[in-house]
Amino acid sequence: MQYMNEFLTIALVHLVAVASPGPDFAVVVRNSVAYGRRTAMFTSVGIGLAILLHVAYSLVGLSVVIATTPWLFTTFSYAAAAYLLYLAFGALRSGPVKQNEVVNSESKTSQISVKRAVWMGFLTNGLNPKATLFFLSLFTAIISIETPFSVKLGYGIYLAIATGLWFCFLSYLLSTSKVAELIGKKGYWLDRAMGVLLVGLAAKLVLG
Repeated sequence: MQYMNEFLTIALVHLVAVASPGPDFAVVVRNSVAYGRRTAMFTSVGIGLAILLHVAYSLVGLSVVIATTPWLFTTFSYAAAAYLLYLAFGALRSGPVKQNEVVNSESKTSQISVKRAVWMGFLTNGLNPKATLFFLSLFTAIISIETPFSVKLGYGIYLAIATGLWFCFLSYLLSTSKVAELIGKKGYWLDRAMGVLLVGLAAKLVLG
């Protein structure tokens, strides 16, 4: 129970962030429409695995900054706050998806291999520098210095599993074009909610 508040905060921020439309959402929608539910599910697994990569960067970076150069940690906190505000600005300005941006629902093409589907999800998330910076900022803003490494690792494993399950759930829903179109049109509200949350995190970083 000692770290329950910390965990619940991370889980809430992650839920809002992962539910917001982005590259991961786009590739899952595309693969669901083009290749079917099975391929979209394996793509979702790849996205979940990539989260572990971001978590590793965050944990190692946070540990090094805190242990060696405390002043650099303060500098990074302000830089992270600026980045979070940058993300929030874009999120709060989001609006309804234009008609020509809605994913096309065409007949499914030939299937791709499981390995390719997993790698597609992994690379889409793993090569996104904004995702790396977001997770690093998230860990810096919320996780206490006194939190044991084992607990931080537990947070990371949760984030990976929760991300994979979320996109698997979306893969299930996105098996019909009507649901995909509905989510695409309403997704900007999730983006705006994330913007508000990011502003709060940036304020926490600056005000301590």
